[in-house]
Amino acid sequence: MPDTSTPTVQTFRIGSVQVAKVVDVIEPTSPRFLYVEKRREDFDPYLDWLQPHFLDAEKRLLLSIHTFLIQSKHHTVLIDTCVGNEKQGLAFPQWNGRTGPYLQNLAAAGYAPEAIDYVFCTHMNLDHSGWNTQLRDGRCVPTFPNAKYLFNRREWEHWKDDPTPEDQAVVQQNILPIIEAGQVEWVDNVWAIDDEVMLLPTPGHTPGHCSVQVRSNGRTAIVTGDMMIHPVQIAEPQWSQLADADKPLAIQTRTQFVDQHCDTDTLILGTHFNTPTAVRIVSEGGKKQVKW
Repeated sequence: MPDTSTPTVQTFRIGSVQVAKVVDVIEPTSPRFLYVEKRREDFDPYLDWLQPHFLDAEKRLLLSIHTFLIQSKHHTVLIDTCVGNEKQGLAFPQWNGRTGPYLQNLAAAGYAPEAIDYVFCTHMNLDHSGWNTQLRDGRCVPTFPNAKYLFNRREWEHWKDDPTPEDQAVVQQNILPIIEAGQVEWVDNVWAIDDEVMLLPTPGHTPGHCSVQVRSNGRTAIVTGDMMIHPVQIAEPQWSQLADADKPLAIQTRTQFVDQHCDTDTLILGTHFNTPTAVRIVSEGGKKQVKW
């Protein structure tokens, strides 16, 4: 079970690998913001396990935006870099000019930016790449000075020429400064960081979207990314996410994932799952849900 002694840091162990979850933002969100044509009453069949951890009393989604820090026997790997501070022009105005305590939370988990060996973003959306950089002397520079940033070529091809001003703001502030600093290692969808940490292609949300698999001493965990955003999609994998670039493919990917890992010992580390965050997929009475 995770250590919840502080609200912004949890720790998990997968075999000999330690994983720490470090929070940047938690926001209650209307279901209509995330899902196509879904309302609060659509969650009613699942309230017995969605509340209070994943839905609040008003049936708003409790979405956590956090990093997973993976300490393997070889490397320190940071998965997803959240929203970031002092960014401008983002699609969600409440995130412009933030001054959140993410780096302090990272320190509370025992990690300095200089200690990170690899950074990997499951995809390049604004809430997964923000702390790639930080503002210094009016310029966005790499937050993790000694890290190699693993950039997925297919993901970059999807984003680099996107004409949307809000998406270009992300490219200009979160992605290009890393390329210009020479800290990128280009990877494809099937790539292993080491023998304990590897990428797992889960396309649909974006073309190059990858989850991350951790294996050690016979134990397995998977960091979801936005292949699924809220635990309700374990019961309803066909619920379409508004932000999925290829909605039919995303549904296919999600459905196969849920079926494959149901009633197994695989630990699901939800990239936006609020505490308890680490769950297993189980079948109860012919329906799927989470257990922790």
